[in-house]
Amino acid sequence: MSELSWLIAATALSLSGMAWLALAMEVHWGQVMHRPASQAPRTRQLLRGLGALALLLSLLACLMADRPSMAALVWIMLMAGSAVAVALTLSWRPRWLRALAIG
Repeated sequence: MSELSWLIAATALSLSGMAWLALAMEVHWGQVMHRPASQAPRTRQLLRGLGALALLLSLLACLMADRPSMAALVWIMLMAGSAVAVALTLSWRPRWLRALAIG
């Protein structure tokens, strides 16, 4: 795969990871799903695990794209940008994240 392909994969993984971590939170789950978080404790636990795994895979994709020193920098910037993108989505159109919710 080319460097660009790895970076696109890293971006997608970082965005989905941050969205899954946000959906694992009680407040954001209720905001997106319009039902109490207490109804889906196992789903939220699964989302937390998927979020962490996606961020780890994002780091690995960055490492495949470039040397370790640059990959770490790109990964940190991707996580920051993804967190901002998810936060803006939650404040503007939270229902867009419903597609990433499992339950």
